[in-house]
Amino acid sequence: QVQLVESGGGLVQAGGSLKLSCTASGRISGIGTMGWYLQAPGKQRELVASITSGGVTNYADSVKGRFAISRDNARNTVNLQMNSLKPDDTGDYYCNANWLHTYAGLLRDYWGQGTQVTVSS
Repeated sequence: QVQLVESGGGLVQAGGSLKLSCTASGRISGIGTMGWYLQAPGKQRELVASITSGGVTNYADSVKGRFAISRDNARNTVNLQMNSLKPDDTGDYYCNANWLHTYAGLLRDYWGQGTQVTVSS
């Protein structure tokens, strides 16, 4: 069974740092663009950052210069280094793969279970 498993969330003071990781497990032979999305309390889920299999990155304006996304294709892992955190960064962070090529076929728009980040002021 294919899973996206996130880790690294927690409680941090404003100005602090956290690193989120997401690993795709299962019989996977390829993954498309991977991204991190934030669902803040009472708000819709929004893109924070994404990275293609070739390493092209995209960031929400609100995190540019503070967050860095990276991936290790050999380990099917995507990371999000979050620095200079603000209370507005609080919420549930979800890992996404826009497609995964697996033994069972092609899976599209695949999500992890989420990891919570709380930034205190």
